Amino acid sequence: MAKTKYDQIYTELRGRIENGVYACQELLPSENMLVREFECSRNTIRRAIGQMALEGYVQSIHGKGVQIIYQPQEQSEFLLSGIESLKEAVARNKKSYRTHVACFAELAVDEKIQKRTTFPIGAQIYYIQRVRYIDGEALIIDHNYFLKDVVKNLTREIAEGSIYEYMEQELGESIVTTKRKMTVERMNQIDETYLDMKGYNCMAVVSSMTYNAQGVMFEFTQSRHRPDRFVFYDLAHRGK
Repeated sequence: MAKTKYDQIYTELRGRIENGVYACQELLPSENMLVREFECSRNTIRRAIGQMALEGYVQSIHGKGVQIIYQPQEQSEFLLSGIESLKEAVARNKKSYRTHVACFAELAVDEKIQKRTTFPIGAQIYYIQRVRYIDGEALIIDHNYFLKDVVKNLTREIAEGSIYEYMEQELGESIVTTKRKMTVERMNQIDETYLDMKGYNCMAVVSSMTYNAQGVMFEFTQSRHRPDRFVFYDLAHRGK
C-alpha cells in the first residue's frame, strides 16, 4: 500500500528528530517553511506534527512554536501506547536484530491454553517461540499464539521476519487494537535456556491481546525481556 503524503511527512520529520537533525529543545521549522518544503497543505503538516506530539516527540508551545522533546536513550524503548512490530521498534531505536524461531507448532486450544490466552477451546492456532537478538545479544523471547483463521498460511520463514508486515501487506489484514499488561516475573527455564541473562533472575513481561478491524482477537503474545536493556514508556496528557 502506497504511503500517503501525511505518512511520508510524518516519517521524514520523525527520522530527522531521531537522527539529531532537530535536537532536543530546538524548535521545528515553522509551519510555513514545512508547507513550502513538502509542497502540501497546512492541515497535512498539522496532522504529521499532531501524530508526533501523541508519540512524545514534540510539544506545541503557545506563541513560540513546536519544540522537540524527544531524547535518545541508550536502552531500547518500546511503546506501550502504540502497536509496533519488533522490526519497526528496532529500526526506530537504530539497533540491529535477528530472530530465531525456537518452536513453530500448529495446535488446537485446550483448557490450559484457553486459560492463558482466552481463545475458545478447540480453536486452531499457531504457537511460536521466537528468540530476539538485539545487537547480537539474545534479550527477548516471545511466546506467540495466532488464530489460523485470521493469520492464514503462516510459516516459520515468515515468523523469522515480520508477521505484522505479512498480515498487512500479504493478507490485507488491519491490526487495530492491543490491550497490554506489564508484570515482573521470575526467570523460568526457557528464559535461562535461550537468553543472555547476565546474572539477572527476573524478566519484564508484557502480555498482549491484539484485535483486527472485525473485533476478532487474533493474537495473544507474552513477550519476556531482560530487564536492564529495555524501557517501556507511555505518554499522558493531563485533561483540563
